[in-house]
Amino acid sequence: MNKVLVSLVALIAATASVPAVFAQQVASLETSRIVIAPPQTELARTIKSGLSAAYYGARPETAAHAEAQRLYFLYGERHFEPIWLTENGKGEIAFSPAANKIIDLFRNAASEGLVPADYLTPSISMDKLTGDGIALATLETAFSAATMRYANHLHNGRIKPQSISPLLDIQPKPIDEAALLEQLAGSNDPAAILATLEPQHPEFRALKAALANFEQSSAKRPTPIGEGPVLRPGNSDARLPAIRERLELTASTSSLYDALTVDAIKSFQEVQGLEIDGIIGPATVAALNGGAATRREDILANMERWRWMPSELGDFTVFVNIPEFRLAILRNGVEEYTTRVVVGTTKNQTPIFSDNIRHVVVNPYWNVPSSIIRGEIAPAVLSNPGYTDSHNMDLLYNGSPVSPWQVDWSQVSTSNFPFRVRQRPGAGNALGQIKFLFPNKHDVYLHDTPSKSLFGRSYRAFSHGCVRVQNPMEFADALMANEPNISRASLEAMFGSSERWVNPEKQIPVHIAYFTLRANPDGTLRAYGDVYGHNEKLIAAMGLVTAEEPAIVAEAENVPEELSP
Repeated sequence: MNKVLVSLVALIAATASVPAVFAQQVASLETSRIVIAPPQTELARTIKSGLSAAYYGARPETAAHAEAQRLYFLYGERHFEPIWLTENGKGEIAFSPAANKIIDLFRNAASEGLVPADYLTPSISMDKLTGDGIALATLETAFSAATMRYANHLHNGRIKPQSISPLLDIQPKPIDEAALLEQLAGSNDPAAILATLEPQHPEFRALKAALANFEQSSAKRPTPIGEGPVLRPGNSDARLPAIRERLELTASTSSLYDALTVDAIKSFQEVQGLEIDGIIGPATVAALNGGAATRREDILANMERWRWMPSELGDFTVFVNIPEFRLAILRNGVEEYTTRVVVGTTKNQTPIFSDNIRHVVVNPYWNVPSSIIRGEIAPAVLSNPGYTDSHNMDLLYNGSPVSPWQVDWSQVSTSNFPFRVRQRPGAGNALGQIKFLFPNKHDVYLHDTPSKSLFGRSYRAFSHGCVRVQNPMEFADALMANEPNISRASLEAMFGSSERWVNPEKQIPVHIAYFTLRANPDGTLRAYGDVYGHNEKLIAAMGLVTAEEPAIVAEAENVPEELSP
């Protein structure tokens, strides 16, 4: 069917019967040429009338309004003719072959980690095929809405990330819905077209395979080890019999954490890359709950998070996984370098987002965030004006350094503290000797740190939100692998007291992610603790468990909070 291209003025004229407010809303859309074709059949006119009424009747800035708007223009491009309904030789209305194949996809949506009832709604039931023109028009547009919903769920997930936490700074990926519907309507294999919308990453495919095998698996799935206090040798805990079973030790009902179990835990920690201390804390419990003990809801939640990720991570990219406390550099999906990281505390969480590394800064100043100034530095300076000098810091007023000894502190309080604060380059600088910048609204980045001891721990959520890198110069060398004029040696040659900025020729994608399950190359799954509680909140939002406030992983030992990003 040929499409008729008309200008915006012609569009408004063609919709003269629509209320004026609707025409104004249409006119507020982009003024480039809009594809609209006048209806040529009775059914098409009914479809147009119903879509106009739905658009006008929906409250602006709601999901229903946005969906009605999309449908109006999608159908307007094709004379408002039906996509999913067809007439057989007997004059009867039926679903088209493409529609029937898509209905099969809806029925099998659970295999994709989705919910069939989200698409097989009462409004697209078979008995609607025998209705009048209005009922058929409603069926037609409801089917398109369900198909777009399914496509968006495949591509972007069912749950809006910000509904879990505002620190999940993730935006949906666009879909050309008009082109997609045209492709689907004319395809003999709509499943193949829709399959291109789901993540193509090997780890997503491994999770999908694990979901498919979950119910069919003949292996006995052990009950997950429950949360509880940190266990040290000699402690007693009711979980010890289950832990011994998981470690394939001789069965025992003893609740004592004995020497034999301690040795087995140390061996397990070594294999898992954990701190080999024999202490059963959150990270060790999470690792014990991986593999055969992985819950179905964890698989589904991690599949959902992969749908939130960009479709393309980049040929050469940095991937930080917060629950894993680990950073990796990937080239064409293959890991080239990895190191441990320290991330934000549960109070000062590291945000989840993707960006591009644009700058490397040697001998960096640390521009102290206002939250740290208010909460820590201002009270310290008010009680001791020499605090800034002792910490190699500058007080800045209107951008210029001010001596703390020239300030009348009787006129200053924590609530009206007028100074910015920066820490000068040096051995004690909180950012260490180098930082890696990807300018963002959260003011977080990757950086060195003088506090190296925390990298030896299994649980490493101790920063104010930035990501501290254990081996920053090794990381810098691996990161600059594609830069002919930048190397570890050239960066180290800049060490000194002056801040130096280096700008790579190519920006490097960086993804700060949150996966509690990671897939090995053989498809087996490794589990990590739900550091910020994002996983359990998502599981509840997906309707997989009764919604309740999730427990957040706690650290094994208290560590004094540092004045550091």
